Amino acid sequence: MAAALRATSSAISKTITSGSSRTPPLFGGARWSSSWWGHVDPAPKDPILGVTEAFLADPSPHKVNVGVGAYRDDDGKPVVLDCVRKAEAKIAGNLNMEYLPMGGSNHMVEETLKLAYGENSEFIKDKRIAAVQALSGTGACRLFADFQKRYQPESEIYIPVPTWSNHHNIWKDANVSQKTYHYYHPESKGLDFSGMMDDIKNAPKGSFFLLHACAHNPTGVDPTEEQWKEISQLMKDKGHFPFFDMAYQGFASGYPEKDAKAIRIFLEDGHSLGISQSFAKNMGLYGQRVGCLSVLCEDEKQAVAVKTRLQHIARPMYSNPPVHGALLVSIILSDPDLKNLWLKEVKVMADRIIGMRTALRENIEKLGSPLSWEHITNQIGMFCYSGLTPEQVDRLTSEFHIYLTRNGRISMAGVTTKNVEYLANAIHEVSKSS
Repeated sequence: MAAALRATSSAISKTITSGSSRTPPLFGGARWSSSWWGHVDPAPKDPILGVTEAFLADPSPHKVNVGVGAYRDDDGKPVVLDCVRKAEAKIAGNLNMEYLPMGGSNHMVEETLKLAYGENSEFIKDKRIAAVQALSGTGACRLFADFQKRYQPESEIYIPVPTWSNHHNIWKDANVSQKTYHYYHPESKGLDFSGMMDDIKNAPKGSFFLLHACAHNPTGVDPTEEQWKEISQLMKDKGHFPFFDMAYQGFASGYPEKDAKAIRIFLEDGHSLGISQSFAKNMGLYGQRVGCLSVLCEDEKQAVAVKTRLQHIARPMYSNPPVHGALLVSIILSDPDLKNLWLKEVKVMADRIIGMRTALRENIEKLGSPLSWEHITNQIGMFCYSGLTPEQVDRLTSEFHIYLTRNGRISMAGVTTKNVEYLANAIHEVSKSS
């Protein structure tokens, strides 16, 4: 044995000292290498985070960042809601650091389901919903993607064009095949309803569809209530499974009930469905990563089975979710005074965004632009799909120090009463030749 080890050691020494380019020897089935990760290339920059990096590096005093995906007040500053501060005061010094269960805070999940399914939902009463706390909306989507792959392994996911770019990454990394469906109509800067309906109709029966419940990211284009009814009915006829990503409930219109209307329509039509919920935007809990994944099942027995499987997937992924943000959400939603305060504050945020849409459109129009800018106020939510080309966006950045993603998506949270006129003038200048 000792002789064999000496021989192996000698062989390795000769390989290293001779500079041989031959494949390194194997140890227990793994290849040994003097540089384990030399073959790893840097990942491409995230298109949104890259915009922020460029903005921070720009020394211009006139620079404007309308690429940020987080709410800002009229001074361009991050906001912590008063309801969150009050909830934190309630738990100060009283919070232990014990693990939550794999499924997270039951209290938080219960309160969260009421927002999506309705305060007096029959599905909640009948215990037909399998639900777990997730790592915000991203984590909820990823949990569902893994669940889909594991229990419907041959299925595909239909994703709208365009969508939040991370949706593609999530289902790709879960090894779920992807297809797309028409959604945005570039000429009208609105919904391509006929194209969407055709794609739903032509998809194989029993397909999975990713839907944005409200404030579609990145376009800000939502179907009307009547269009949602038609979408729901066609998907029901085709036996499709709708999965709603609801990242902006309350933040879109200022009314959580209104922003959940699409989901309520599907529930009334008798769909089985899944929902990803997040409290990043509507409570400003970006860094707390508080979300919920729910799947509506046929009965309580099926819901129990599905929940155990979701927990089983979460266990090797992150074991269990964090406690602080979940406690904040459960306190705010279960305390009548704090919930009323939250409803007022989320409406203030939504109204500021809506107000900035109006101001931006009016400022562009008064410059005499021959183009239509109605889409700015027709769209809803944090993002405005401006219709600017990548080349026009480049000009905004190089000539006016205005930063946004090259697809023309403007984060309305970055627009303020102090910069809206400057932004409107810049947009007018670069769009003159259109």
